[in-house]
Amino acid sequence: MSSVGGPQETAAPDEPDEPDEPDELELPAEQDQRIPALERQLAERTADLQRLQAEYVNYKRRVDRDRQIVREAAIGGALSALLPVLDDVDRARAHGELEGGFKAVAESLEHTVAALGLQRFGEPGEAFDPRIHEALTHDYSDVVEGPTATAILQPGYRVGDRVVRPARVAVAEPAQPGSGTTPEPEATEEMSPSAEEPSTTDDEH
Repeated sequence: MSSVGGPQETAAPDEPDEPDEPDELELPAEQDQRIPALERQLAERTADLQRLQAEYVNYKRRVDRDRQIVREAAIGGALSALLPVLDDVDRARAHGELEGGFKAVAESLEHTVAALGLQRFGEPGEAFDPRIHEALTHDYSDVVEGPTATAILQPGYRVGDRVVRPARVAVAEPAQPGSGTTPEPEATEEMSPSAEEPSTTDDEH
């Protein structure tokens, strides 16, 4: 027999309960007190690391600078022995004697020392600098405003910042006002004793 009556209602399945959201994590009081100390230690370690990095960079710079200084000193010491030869080449060139095979050898020598870092300096008219100039003569001039290297008697040479030989120059300074030389002291007039001493003649009876 079929059941009489309306359709039976089926109960809906129970939906699973949503999990409750966890409350905010609460740290024990001891751990909460350690956080500032840990942050302070982290800041100190970071500062130590930055300081060590800066010290390393400075150390590397010093090592590179010292290595460059040693290199320039070694090259300068070796090339200083060739300066008389370069001076002879300059004199030969000035007198028109730099010809033929000697000219080729001289130019090859100049190119070689230039490739090693030897630089020539010294030009007429530049301001006199005792750090790179050696004054061989001295004079006064009306056309200079300060101590000036008016002539280069022998060129100077350097390797990097190291001066191998100063330029030997003739120096001129501005002339003194008036005569252009140091004024001589004025001569003082000497009074004759007769002019100073009064005539005293006593009448003798």
